[in-house]
Amino acid sequence: MSAHVVPVRTYLLVFASLMVLTFATVAASRFDFGAGNTIVAVGIAVLKASLVILFFMHVKYSSRLIQLMLAAAFLWLALLISGALSDYVTRGRVNNMPEARSPTGAALEDR
Repeated sequence: MSAHVVPVRTYLLVFASLMVLTFATVAASRFDFGAGNTIVAVGIAVLKASLVILFFMHVKYSSRLIQLMLAAAFLWLALLISGALSDYVTRGRVNNMPEARSPTGAALEDR
């Protein structure tokens, strides 16, 4: 199996793209997107991580098995994050539970 030789021009273009995305991160931090702040920041981070993984880690030129393993790792990461988020989003929510009352009938306050 021979190694794939990536032209220097490709590395320079990826580096320039990473620099542009870094400046985009800094520029985005100066604006208020409301609820979209996290989405914008994570979107830019995903683009930068994808460039690093594909080109600097040579996954783009690797075998299908390596690409499959990378996809499986991201699927596992997505499952872990969705599990944690489902717990976080439902915190404090109690479904079909009557309001807690003291023996005298007065409603109890949250502690």
